[in-house]
Parts: sequence; structure tokens; C-alpha cells
Amino acid sequence: MNFSADGITLGVLLFRWSGLLVALGTALGALLFLVEARRRRADLELAYSLLLPVFVFATLGARLWHILTPPLSAIQLGLTSAHYLHHFLDALALWVGGYGIPGAWLGGVVALLWSSRQTQTSFWELADCLAPGAALAQAIGRLGDYFSHQLYGSPSNVAWRVFIPEPYRLAGFESAAYYHPLFAYESIFNFLLLIFLLWMARRIQTSGKVFLAYLAFYSAARFSLEFLRVDVALIGGVNINQVFFAAAFLLSAALFLWMNVTRRAYPSLG
Repeated sequence: MNFSADGITLGVLLFRWSGLLVALGTALGALLFLVEARRRRADLELAYSLLLPVFVFATLGARLWHILTPPLSAIQLGLTSAHYLHHFLDALALWVGGYGIPGAWLGGVVALLWSSRQTQTSFWELADCLAPGAALAQAIGRLGDYFSHQLYGSPSNVAWRVFIPEPYRLAGFESAAYYHPLFAYESIFNFLLLIFLLWMARRIQTSGKVFLAYLAFYSAARFSLEFLRVDVALIGGVNINQVFFAAAFLLSAALFLWMNVTRRAYPSLG
């Protein structure tokens, strides 16, 4: 076993740091989901059975979002939506290209909806258990972008700037060596959000509030960080990720406020 800047080499296998951190974040997020389910006295057998479909649907959704809305860095490498359409094996090769959190959200929600309907359990209760784990997974997984030289912001001279090697710089930014570390900003925010969600989960009894708080706060943060990002996904000249997170914030915040004002339970989605 050898350690290098790229990752861990075991025989002929190379486990990259970026992938290892995503795997670690996913595993710890799943563990926290089970801890929260047990604390809420939920059916642990059901919680265990949810892990695989949520992971599969979230991964497929994230991959599909990337394929349909590739960022500029992927287009620069020729990994356009048309490329994946004509090279279907590249779409299945999960190490080619990347993923998109909006798709992971949509896929995860679909899995929760399906599971809650099949088991006649509360979607909101399951979502509340999952929210802190999702924040933890994202907080750890984002650190992997440091090693893969992704998710950096605009050129910057701040003291905490990050160096991006020239092969990973976008066209038009070849002369800029240092950038805002957006991955670090998002990771730090997610760790803070995790603490807040765990605090909130122990003080609020109404199902759905923890999940909606996660959606609202993360969406607001991502919407803001997109202003610093240069590697954006454009559709018709519009940053589609920023539009998605703006809509997600408005929807989740409106539903949260509606419940507080009317004192009604959340509608059943199961």
C-alpha cells in the first residue's frame, strides 16, 4: 500500500482521495441517518432497507443531472450531453465526468416517496432523519474537490486562496493561478448546518421542519456561492443550478412558513 498526492495505491488499484472522501461522507451520513432513526424510535429495519434505494436513486439522479446540464469544464473536455448520447458507455462509466447535487436531491426524494408509500410511513419523518446525514455527507465529500481540483471559484488573492494547476483551469482563465476555494466554503457551511440541524431535531417535534430547514439553508448558500463560481452549467445562457436552488429555497421556505402560520400538519406525500 502506497500513499501519494493522488490517493492510495493497492497493487494495481488506485483509490483517489476525492473518491475516498465521497465514500467516507456517504458512509458516515448513512450511519447518522440510522442514529437519528433510532433516536426517533423509527422502525430500524425500515431504515436499513432505505439505505440502498436512496443511495441508488440519488446517484442516478446526480449522474443524470450532470449529463443533462454539464458544466463548462466538462464541455471543455468534450463531455457534452450529445457526447453521452452517442457514447452511452461513458454515461455508465461513473468515473467519467461528474455529478450534480440537484439531481441527487430529486433522486433521493423519489426514493423516499416510493419507500414511504410502500411501507405506509411518513415521508416527512423519514426525510427529517435523513437531512443531518445528507449535510454530513456533503460536508466531507466536498473536501474531495481539493484533490480533484474542482469546484473552485473566481480568481482571487485572498489569504486562503487555492492553487489550481493549469490543466484544470477553464478556458480564458489560464493565466490565473489562484482561486476562491468554493469547495471549502461549502464544506464549512455544511458542517455548521449539520450542527444546527442536530440541535433543531432535538427541539422541534413537528415532522418535516428539519428536512425543510436543510433544503432552505443549503439552497440559499448554494445560490449565493454560484455568484463566485466560474465553472457553471448554462442552459440558454442561464446558470441552471442557481435557478434550481432559488426555486428550492422559495418552495421549502414557503412550506415551512405556511405550516407555522396555519399550525397545520404537512400534507402527506406518501
